[in-house]
This record gives sequence, C-alpha cells and structure tokens, in this order.
Amino acid sequence: MKIEVWSDYVCPFCYIGKKQLELALKETGYDAVIEVEYKSYLLDPTTPVDAVGSVYEDLQKKYRISLEEVKNMTANVAARAKEVGLDYNFDDMKSANTVKAHRLAKWAETEGKGKVFTERVLKAYFLEGAAIGQTDVLLSLVDEVGLSRDVAIKIIESNQFTMEVEQDIAVAQQLGVRGVPFFVIDNKYGISGAQPKEVFENTIEKAAQEAGLRKPLSMQGGSGITCTDDSCGI
Repeated sequence: MKIEVWSDYVCPFCYIGKKQLELALKETGYDAVIEVEYKSYLLDPTTPVDAVGSVYEDLQKKYRISLEEVKNMTANVAARAKEVGLDYNFDDMKSANTVKAHRLAKWAETEGKGKVFTERVLKAYFLEGAAIGQTDVLLSLVDEVGLSRDVAIKIIESNQFTMEVEQDIAVAQQLGVRGVPFFVIDNKYGISGAQPKEVFENTIEKAAQEAGLRKPLSMQGGSGITCTDDSCGI
C-alpha cells in the first residue's frame, strides 16, 4: 500500500502535513508497512532561479498588505507548526525557486535517500532560513545526507530528472490538484491540506482494512489548509 504526497519545499503547510501524516502512520501502527512517496509540485514556477529576497516582502507584494499584517499572518502559521513540533523561522525565510531541489530529490530517491533528503530540505528552509534555491546550499544538504556532490553537480548542470518532476506536476493537474499538500492513499482516497491527524488516521485505517493490510504483530490489539498557486492559505 502506498501514500503519494504532492508538495513543494516552500509551502509551510506541506511540512506541517508531512508531520501529521507521519504521526498518524506511527499511531495507527502502519508506519513500517505503508510506503510514502513524495511527488513534485511548484507553487510558483515563475520564481527567479536566483531569488533570495525576504518571504515577508513577497507576501506584502502578493497580498498588498503591510509588513505588520504579514507578520501577524505568519505568526499564526508558526503557531500551527509548533503544534507538530516545528519551530518555523519566518524572519529568515527567503524566496526560492525549487526546481533544482525537486530534481535532486528525484535522484536521491533512486539512491534510497529520497525521504531523508526531502526532510533535510524542508528543515533547512523553514527552520534554518537556508536559501534552498541556491546551488551551494543544495550541495551542502547533499553532503549532509551522504549523497555524491559530484553527481549532484552534474544533475544540476544538466536536464536530468526534469522529466520526472514535470510528470508529477502533470499527474497533479490530471487529478485536479489545486493546492498542496495533497495526499493520495492507496490510489483511492484523497486528502487535501494539512488536515488534523485524526483525518489521516481514519483514512489510513479505512484504506488498510479494505486492502487487507495487516499491522506488524507488535501493533495488533492496540481543518485543512493548503498552499495554492495563488495563495498559501496563510
């Protein structure tokens, strides 16, 4: 059984939703037997590849509001993130084009390190203020998760894994995905947004029972918000 997750590395609710899903899988006892596969999605494909401006400035321009209003908005999101153990640092967050990060994630997946790389990029962006659109930053993350820097450089400088990223986005369009995170459970059930953990638990239990999936022996017996192209639901 598989859960597919469409997300982008600059979507604050994607990281929150990821943590909610992980908690739900652990508490239902299916974390060791359900595969989670991350799919690419671009909230804003027009973001310049060299963008490093403040997220606050971007939000001011997008919503045409004051800096004070932006900080109030992001404070609410930070509070939501803290509920799942994430300390968002909006003060240091920067604009980022995430195409390179998605391409590297596709490569990392072929090396058996897709999940660890995805988690490291999200942590770097939301908790550490890293400019994840920049090559040098991405290469340092590649080093940290034990992947080859030389291979990563070749991928970044080529078009490798671009097709895989575009295929994910095309499938999302076919599914009618209008915002992320978006979860498809066993190719039957869809969950849109960073829903409460209980929503994930109930859907996982239902899909697993219908699929005849058994929990490991040790476990037996025992409002959603999305980021869209036009808005991040902040």
